[in-house]
Amino acid sequence: MLENITFANPQFFWLLAVLPLAMLWYLFKNKQETAALKISSISGFTATSLLPKLKPLLFVLRLTALGVIITAMARPQTKDVSTKTKTTKGIDIVMAIDVSSSMLARDLKPNRLSALKKVAADFIRKRPNDRIGLVAYAGESYTKTPITSDKSIVLTSLRDITYGQLNDGTAIGMGLATAVNRLKESTSKSKIIILLTDGVNNAGFIEPKTAADLAVEYNIKTYTIGIGTNGNALSPVSYNPDGSYRYGMQKVEIDEKLLEEIAQVSGGKYFRATDNDKLEAIYDEINKLEKTEIEEFKYTNYEEKFRPLILLAGILLLLEWLVRNTLFRSFI
Repeated sequence: MLENITFANPQFFWLLAVLPLAMLWYLFKNKQETAALKISSISGFTATSLLPKLKPLLFVLRLTALGVIITAMARPQTKDVSTKTKTTKGIDIVMAIDVSSSMLARDLKPNRLSALKKVAADFIRKRPNDRIGLVAYAGESYTKTPITSDKSIVLTSLRDITYGQLNDGTAIGMGLATAVNRLKESTSKSKIIILLTDGVNNAGFIEPKTAADLAVEYNIKTYTIGIGTNGNALSPVSYNPDGSYRYGMQKVEIDEKLLEEIAQVSGGKYFRATDNDKLEAIYDEINKLEKTEIEEFKYTNYEEKFRPLILLAGILLLLEWLVRNTLFRSFI
């Protein structure tokens, strides 16, 4: 209990130095008031009561009351601190994910798409105060999840993204334009797109640069990520009779110049992910670059504890006065 007690005016404890001085004064004064008389016998002066010997208790009561009053003047109190956070600047984010057949390449483990989904899920969990949406694209594009603050919905939709839901191809312009369409009506102060691809634009009817200009018009920042190792990667080349994929070495082709231009014109940044660790580091960097402003309010509640001490001091002084004017009246 005492561990939670603090004092608002601890400087008053210096007054406690008066107590030993008052005790010394009392002892000196009491010695002067005691007369010394030498006689052959003291039988006639033997006290018949213990009350005279208890007289110093009156001074002890008064001194104790003074110590309690000084402690009360130091204002003992308990402190309870509570905090409340308020998001002052939320960010709306759309993740545009390439789901073309080349995303099944195994240069990332177990493959590019699975590695991306794992890292993207961690990124989503680290953004509790932001709204996030998902766009999937291959030869065409569609909105998997509109921007929402419900992360469970976004994570479930992310798990459901697989290859084969769209015509094959890489329509970077379509994917970016769909993401812009999801954000253009947003009233958030900060809007960003994270666009990931492992190829070159070879499908769709919207040019990537046109989509990038739309992003700039709506003040949307775009981060672009090229995923895939340098050189060749083990990629799907055909189907086996049982319907599974047959893999072979294919050259990794990523239009890095295009991705750099998209990021540059919108104020974003281009990244290249050649392995799982690099992909994870990229999302961590984006997470650090795009901070949500959170304002923290701290409330401190103080409960004063000096009142019981004042009451105790009053009781001690009253007790001293009563005893002095009753039991010790004939000895004072």
